[in-house]
Amino acid sequence: MPRLKEEQLQIIYEERKQQIKLAAVKIFARHGLPGTKISMITSEAGVSHGLFYHYFKTKDELFISLVREAVETSIQEIGNLSQLAASPIEKIRILTQSMLDESGVPYFMLLHRARNFEEVPDLVSRLIQNYPIEIYIERLLPIFEEGQQRGEVADGNLTEMIANYLTVISGVMVLGNGYPTPRIDWLMRFVEKK
Repeated sequence: MPRLKEEQLQIIYEERKQQIKLAAVKIFARHGLPGTKISMITSEAGVSHGLFYHYFKTKDELFISLVREAVETSIQEIGNLSQLAASPIEKIRILTQSMLDESGVPYFMLLHRARNFEEVPDLVSRLIQNYPIEIYIERLLPIFEEGQQRGEVADGNLTEMIANYLTVISGVMVLGNGYPTPRIDWLMRFVEKK
């Protein structure tokens, strides 16, 4: 039987690592860091306990890497939003849809837990402190300002509006289990000019 080439081994390695990370983010989102056991992650991922340790030394290491990835991705996505060839209100609609997308909610919940509820490793606390909610407001402000100038976004204090918008979206995600997700059109009423 021929041996796998180095490239193939690397692909398999990355696929398994991603499989564990996807399972872990779901489990951490549901149970938090203290409530998560490695066996829960390995069961969700369909891998052995030993394989977990091939990729991560501890669940804390995995948690830290997932929080870092979630923060960096969220900041990057807002940056990408600014580059889209769409009207400001369409950009806000796209943001709303992506935040409520089924694949993104566990990452949001992970960040929500890291920010608000969990005893987390110091590295996570520092990371969260380096990326407070104000950074998200600052990055969204130009889109909302342009929307107001074009008459697409409601009048009023934009910093307050963005903070309220993010609070509503957060509430929808946090309360998501058992509650129906509101339609995007309904959520857009908070920011759209009538």
